[in-house]
Amino acid sequence: MDRNHLERCHDVGVTTQGDCTPAYVSLEAEIPEVLYRGMKEFIVNHPNWDQYRVMSSALAHFLFQNGCGERAVTDHYLDDLFIRPEN
Repeated sequence: MDRNHLERCHDVGVTTQGDCTPAYVSLEAEIPEVLYRGMKEFIVNHPNWDQYRVMSSALAHFLFQNGCGERAVTDHYLDDLFIRPEN
């Protein structure tokens, strides 16, 4: 896969439904089994998290830490940092 593959997919498939509705993109990825087991264990121990929230948070963290300047990415990253656990 070349570097521009994501841009081509984004241009063709992503639409938003008005200004207030965030756009979601389905993502499929292969990850090492050790990461999968770690994620599964984390979700079992933190029932207010699910696989989608974990992956979204991890991606936002990675992008933020590597210089992504998108405001939405920064907001997502900071929201996950300061979220209070539900009891």
